[in-house]
Amino acid sequence: MLTLPIEYYLTLSAVIFIIGTIGVLTRRNAIIIFMCIELMLNSVNLTLVAFSQYLGDMAGQIMVLLVMTVAAAEAAVGLAIVLALFRNKQTVYVDEVNVLKW
Repeated sequence: MLTLPIEYYLTLSAVIFIIGTIGVLTRRNAIIIFMCIELMLNSVNLTLVAFSQYLGDMAGQIMVLLVMTVAAAEAAVGLAIVLALFRNKQTVYVDEVNVLKW
């Protein structure tokens, strides 16, 4: 059976994580920021599965289920926050939302 070296998976995961980080730091649309956070969580999932396969241990794959649960909860709560902000401020751009100011 032909398998790829673990370095390929880790490199792909690092690239995806960097793309997500750049998206979080540069974008101002709240929905895009949440999508970039999802990218970062999925890159962590890829790393956990790669190490789990490489080491022959199931603990990494169990952790992936935990991370997927957190990602689903983050998506639900994030969408609710975005909808509430849009209803109040009529925008989803984080630069224009200053809810915490007096």
